[in-house]
Amino acid sequence: MEQKRTIQIIEWEDLDKRKFYSLGVFMTMMTRATVYPATLIRTRLQVQKGTSLYTGTFDAFCKILRAEGVWGLYRGFMVNTFTLVSGQAYITTYELVRKYVSQHSSNNTVKSLVAGGSASLVAQTITVPIDIVSQQLMMQGQGQHLSRFKVKPKMMVAASKRKVTFGETREIIKQVFAADGFRGFYRGYLASLLTYIPNSALWWPFYHFYGEQLSKVAPSECPHLLLQAMAGPMAAATASTITNPMDVVRARVQVEGRSSVMETFKQLLAEEGVWGMSKGLSARIISSMPTAVVIVVGYETLKRLSLRPDLVASRHW
Repeated sequence: MEQKRTIQIIEWEDLDKRKFYSLGVFMTMMTRATVYPATLIRTRLQVQKGTSLYTGTFDAFCKILRAEGVWGLYRGFMVNTFTLVSGQAYITTYELVRKYVSQHSSNNTVKSLVAGGSASLVAQTITVPIDIVSQQLMMQGQGQHLSRFKVKPKMMVAASKRKVTFGETREIIKQVFAADGFRGFYRGYLASLLTYIPNSALWWPFYHFYGEQLSKVAPSECPHLLLQAMAGPMAAATASTITNPMDVVRARVQVEGRSSVMETFKQLLAEEGVWGMSKGLSARIISSMPTAVVIVVGYETLKRLSLRPDLVASRHW
């Protein structure tokens, strides 16, 4: 007898697209605002040489808060909000590719793997230029000496007083273009693809795998959303650990202006050894696990709220 799937997956054709997109923008914005400080800390940890600036995630958090205030944890956030576009592109690509692959394979792992990788390819093409600018802004303040580009002191003072200004952003964009031209906004594009495509391609299969395993041991009355909220961070921790070495290389290529992924990898290995490949891993896991909970709960709730009216009564959660 074939085992019945205990966690129902809402597919693309089951959704009311108007609800899905309107609610999706709000969900994405809230998620990014929640985890941005951890992303900033991870970037500074990965770019620093050894422990020249911070000894770890908690140390970085305390020092940034003390020297730059809460606002320092959100440097570059306004620019980063433009990634809302890539977020919607990611969701759409994932669901459409998943629907296409389902016509050729019923294997959920295959569908998740291909759709996750494809979605990341599309999203990164949009995101990389935004990341280039936002990461340079993240490095201002205590990490300014580690960045190729530096904003003027007056702008730093304005930012420290929490004035909403795009002066820093304009200055960074001008400096990037003057130094590298248009190609400068896609520096590290290959490294980003090598980091995020595997990460996304791994996250979705692990997410469904952990969800199914949890459903086998959980009581029958256990809400599916709770199981999914547990599976999300488990998948995030797994994927982050596997792909972290490439993420360290990506951060250095983009912030330090390096042109060769392989040379950056070799230099990092020579200077800091294998341990250097784990830099920022704790910050990445700290940010990715809560992010995964927020994303999973938000995304699965979003899909439930966006169900076509004729399907609501037939679904049990």
